[in-house]
Amino acid sequence: MEFFTVLIPIFFIFGIGFVGQKMIGFDTKPLSVMAIYLMLPFLAFQTFYKTDLTIDYAMMTFYTVGLALCLIIIIYIIAFIRRYTVKKTCGMILASAFMNNGNYGTPLIFFAFGEAGLHYAVILMVIQQLLMCTVGIYYAAKGSPEGGGIKMALKEVVKVPIVYGALLGIVFHLFHIPVGGSFMDAIEMVGDAAVPTIMIILGMQLAKISVKKLDFAPLSLSLGLRLLLSPVIAFVFTLFLPIDDLLKQIMIVLSAMPTAANTTMYALQYDTEPQFVSTATLFSTVLSLVTLPIVLYVSSLIYG
Repeated sequence: MEFFTVLIPIFFIFGIGFVGQKMIGFDTKPLSVMAIYLMLPFLAFQTFYKTDLTIDYAMMTFYTVGLALCLIIIIYIIAFIRRYTVKKTCGMILASAFMNNGNYGTPLIFFAFGEAGLHYAVILMVIQQLLMCTVGIYYAAKGSPEGGGIKMALKEVVKVPIVYGALLGIVFHLFHIPVGGSFMDAIEMVGDAAVPTIMIILGMQLAKISVKKLDFAPLSLSLGLRLLLSPVIAFVFTLFLPIDDLLKQIMIVLSAMPTAANTTMYALQYDTEPQFVSTATLFSTVLSLVTLPIVLYVSSLIYG
């Protein structure tokens, strides 16, 4: 019962966007662009500015990139066998390779593991955000109907400022460059607003989903990869990484999170299967109410 208590505020914020879209109707694309370009860079800056870098962060980066790479390779194999188009393959990657370890996973980890777990969860969240805003945007742009191929996709990646926000935070931290109290307060206000904004936008996009247009075969594959296979791959990674058991358990739990909210925004922005990606986000979020308690229990038996 306590597990569902922590999810109530999360789904409440999703619901604000959902109800607002149904009652008022918003153009979600400019809102998603605002969150990506104006808000997330400040969240990345403040996180890395305040964090001491250790070897654990290198292991977390290796894990995050390795997990996404494994899932992407599997999707390419499925796409080859089923002869998916480039657009559909990119949509599958957006829906399956990136997990919602920010506005869903981070509060869940805080509930399950306390302050010690929250520290790891925030770092993993930022690393995942950096991966999504590079690799994720690459595939979103690659699958765009406007075309342009790899060259255009790489140009889009360079435009995303969250990378520069994170790098700037690291530089300011390493060289002990002070940021004024009131100025830092302003940065934190914008950064802290990024997560709930993204959650509201996700709720808006979910309100526009038409269940009648579902393609169940790729959807079921995507859900299986995201909710079932991903934590199995994460467990294999933890067998070899020189990290403590708490971080191993957190890695497994976060790998079982539903489809990331940001991928819905990227799919919408570049028109890369936005209906499919948002549907996968909705269904994986609902099904996670069943799968996450199981993953939490199993991971606690292994590393608890």
